Amino acid sequence: MQTEIVIAGFGGQGALFAGQLLAYAALEDGRHVTWIPSYGPEMRGGTAHCTVIISDDEIGSPLVRNPAAVIAMNTPSVEKFAPAVAAGGLLVINALTPDQDLPLAAGVRVLRIPANSEAEALGYPRAANLVLLGALLAALPDSLALEAVERALETHLPAHRRDSLEQNRQALRRGAALAGLVPAQV
Repeated sequence: MQTEIVIAGFGGQGALFAGQLLAYAALEDGRHVTWIPSYGPEMRGGTAHCTVIISDDEIGSPLVRNPAAVIAMNTPSVEKFAPAVAAGGLLVINALTPDQDLPLAAGVRVLRIPANSEAEALGYPRAANLVLLGALLAALPDSLALEAVERALETHLPAHRRDSLEQNRQALRRGAALAGLVPAQV
């Protein structure tokens, strides 16, 4: 089985970190992985996205046109990547983005997750990316276990962020819980 995922947002929202964490978790779980970051010229405030492919077999190409899943953390990311989600795929949207009609392929499931408010409620607003990642993992249970990402978080969280380890874990779990409570069909 192979799953292609795009995670996108503004620079500084943690889209690249969420993708890198997912890639480390899959690698440590014995899977084949690619992680390709892409970002604009601005460090913070510009657009950033990454593509992660997780596979049980060797990956033929790291390029993805129609990902199985997309996490879109902001409106420009929704507009850019929502139309690319494969038929029957998953679109996880940060609920801060305006509700809009999207040109989606047939059967695309859409989860609108209030990531920012959930992260703030946990006392760590920077964890909105992990709330969304937790929701994605819960909605795609065959891709990777939440526990694998929690283990990768322990070993790959930068030293200057170690004091937020438990809040990041809680953010993952909160996102996973929310994925079951939000309507999942568009």
